[in-house]
Amino acid sequence: MKKVITASDIDALASQGKGAEAIPAGSILTPSAKDRLNELAKSSGKRAAAPSKGNVNATMGDDKLFGEPVIPDHEYKWTPGSDPKTKDEIRAFYFSPEVTRVRENMALMGKRMWEREFTDGNGGNLTVRVGDNLVLCTPTLISKGFMKADDMALIDLDGNQIAGPLKRTSEAMTHLAIMKRQPKAKACCHAHPPHATAYAVAKVQPPTCLIPEAEVFLGEVGMAKYCTPGSPENATEVGTVAIDHMSVLMLNHGVICWGKDIEDAYWKMENTEAYCKTVWVASMLGKPLEPIKGSEAKELIELRKTLGMDDKRSEWKECELCDNSEFRPGFYSAESCSMSGDDCSCKHQPSASVDDAEAVVKQITAEIQKQLGA
Repeated sequence: MKKVITASDIDALASQGKGAEAIPAGSILTPSAKDRLNELAKSSGKRAAAPSKGNVNATMGDDKLFGEPVIPDHEYKWTPGSDPKTKDEIRAFYFSPEVTRVRENMALMGKRMWEREFTDGNGGNLTVRVGDNLVLCTPTLISKGFMKADDMALIDLDGNQIAGPLKRTSEAMTHLAIMKRQPKAKACCHAHPPHATAYAVAKVQPPTCLIPEAEVFLGEVGMAKYCTPGSPENATEVGTVAIDHMSVLMLNHGVICWGKDIEDAYWKMENTEAYCKTVWVASMLGKPLEPIKGSEAKELIELRKTLGMDDKRSEWKECELCDNSEFRPGFYSAESCSMSGDDCSCKHQPSASVDDAEAVVKQITAEIQKQLGA
């Protein structure tokens, strides 16, 4: 079995005055280990050199290099009933190569959140489920841009801290509420990306049926009413909304997304922010926002299902899929439904157009002026 080299291992070598040349041949370097190696090289004025025989690509066998291509999968899979119990078991589990990789990925996602300005101060938090009753979570009062793998707390599904040098985030309870209600939620990412959070503050639900990628990878963005962050009420509210939504706007607070692993959950955060920003810009260009057809939206939902993502809209009628009348009057178009007129039995009917609304205003104004003798 190949040895996994972590950032902590690189620091240990550095303390002994050793560098990349001391890494055993055939070792696998985690992303944070490579970053640490480069940091040490820069500080010494040298370029980091990979071990001569330790490069994974150089030692990759033909069965992998020329075999059947696979889709990357970072989901942590555990054997049911195998949660560690004793201190020794928990210590071995926490520092095992598999769990160490998860902790390092959490630190890496935190850094990406901070660099994208999705968080400020000590805002935001991350969690990953790693057992029947075990979850890794980020600590409280620490910048997500400067976390280390060993900062992560190990807690149970009730929020009790089992291991870790730093106290877990108080908002972990909201993440746990999602995991308890939605079995597919193996990781959660909470942050305050500016554009998506602006929608949450304005209490505006992002429209649907505008960008195919958003329909496939996000689906409909949910809205959770405001409750005090970290409170049991907030956990219940967000946990319930998240059952059917992989991305949830928490009103007057921020955004929380879930996925099968921490990178997947973070991607949903990027998707949400990019979509909200794009819709915001498009809304200011002076042109009507025309959604795709309901039949086309159906196809995207089917594609979403093939990727293992459920969608509560699967049984919706076509004209319900792209009804954005609450986002902006006149947005919804009957053309989004393949049926029209009396044939369309959807509960939502097209809103009056802007021109119709202006005509009504003019008619009312004229009537008022007439009665006033103007």
